[in-house]
Amino acid sequence: MRKILIVDDEVNIGLLLSKFLVRNAFSVSTATSGVAAMDYLAKESYDLVLCDYRLEDTDGREMLIKIKENYPSTGVIIITGYSDIKLAVELIKLGAYDYITKPLYPDEILNTINKAIETQIALNTDHSEQLQDTPKQKTTKLTYNPAENFVVGQSQASKELLKQIQLVAPTSYSVILMGESGTGKESVAKAIHLNSPRKNNPFVAMDCGSLTKELAGSEFFGHEKGSFTGALYTKIGHFEMANGGTLFLDEVGNLSYEIQAALLRTVQERKIKRIGSTKEIELDVRIIVATNENLANAIQKGRFREDLYHRFNEFSIDLPPLSQRGKDIMIFANTFLDGANQELNRNVQGFSDEVEQCFLTYNWPGNVRELKNVVRRATLLTETELIQLKALPLEISTYAKASAIENSIARAEKPRDLKNAALEAEYETILKVLREVNFNKTKAAKILNIDRKTLYNKMKAINLDT
Repeated sequence: MRKILIVDDEVNIGLLLSKFLVRNAFSVSTATSGVAAMDYLAKESYDLVLCDYRLEDTDGREMLIKIKENYPSTGVIIITGYSDIKLAVELIKLGAYDYITKPLYPDEILNTINKAIETQIALNTDHSEQLQDTPKQKTTKLTYNPAENFVVGQSQASKELLKQIQLVAPTSYSVILMGESGTGKESVAKAIHLNSPRKNNPFVAMDCGSLTKELAGSEFFGHEKGSFTGALYTKIGHFEMANGGTLFLDEVGNLSYEIQAALLRTVQERKIKRIGSTKEIELDVRIIVATNENLANAIQKGRFREDLYHRFNEFSIDLPPLSQRGKDIMIFANTFLDGANQELNRNVQGFSDEVEQCFLTYNWPGNVRELKNVVRRATLLTETELIQLKALPLEISTYAKASAIENSIARAEKPRDLKNAALEAEYETILKVLREVNFNKTKAAKILNIDRKTLYNKMKAINLDT
């Protein structure tokens, strides 16, 4: 029987909730203060805590922090009498499963509790046996339906990303997606769209990085035939194409200041006119924008309009780089392998142990996009059942070899004589510089102030010749 702790200083609410949950086969305890709740948790383990945000001696935020610090395997749902989307985001980032507003509805409560407990069980499950299976057995792939191409990982960073998508998708908020190039911002935008009330309407993506000043007006708003030299036909702009749905603007930080001004008017007024037309077209478009630069810094430098930024920034999501999603690398890799097999009509079954180790060691500067390209290329080159090391780009296999050598040096007993100590320090410096420049030997030799031939010889001495 699953155990739940209710924390609410309103005794009647605690009593009603307790009776309802007991009728639904839960074991329930109730506390009317934060201190009493922590006493309960110290004496007994609970699957879930339902905590009111406003308590006499503390608040839900502080309770959440304490519970997650001391009892990380216990799920937490915050209950409050008002809705504040920014507070909800903060609480979810701090580890809350969900955020429920009063009045409380039995079906909603029960559904949320069951999902929270299922999620907590999954989080507490040890996946190590799965990952130690034979190379032919792929790591489990989880896909966030119905968003095609959006893959859910098992890392904490991925779980937090999914929670934020689930939180903002049902709203009409404009969203800024921030993250390094290749982190999958468009797939996240599609996931938000496909899990929103607009999912049956168009999702239109637009690359702002390739827009010129001359083309921007036509691409955004469209034009009428004959409105300017070369306008041989009527063109529908991206805003009009996305009407009723979602418009995704990628690399929005690259837009010129003049284009930003035109965009601001459209976002404010929710109307457009095609170039050469006097007819206004009403818009109902959700806007999601993506950037790999810090827009706040761009505002300070006068390259991005602050008023436009605030129009877009009703909600923001930071996408973690692949290097911070270690548990997810093989999930992504196997998903991309499935896609490559279909694309190339191949039947490659998985990855060798050496390749998996390379994938888990490499720093992936190109993030998810780089991993996808590497897997597609390796699938094309592979004629056997498993992808082998030789099918990987040289920089990945070399990076992994360098990491192994570094680990070997770190584990080795430190030399006592000065000559060997100097050699070890030299090798560590060479490895560090090579990794910093992604194994570009010309750059490394320049930084190390030696010629390429000397660098090759030193790399060969530590079995790092390529």
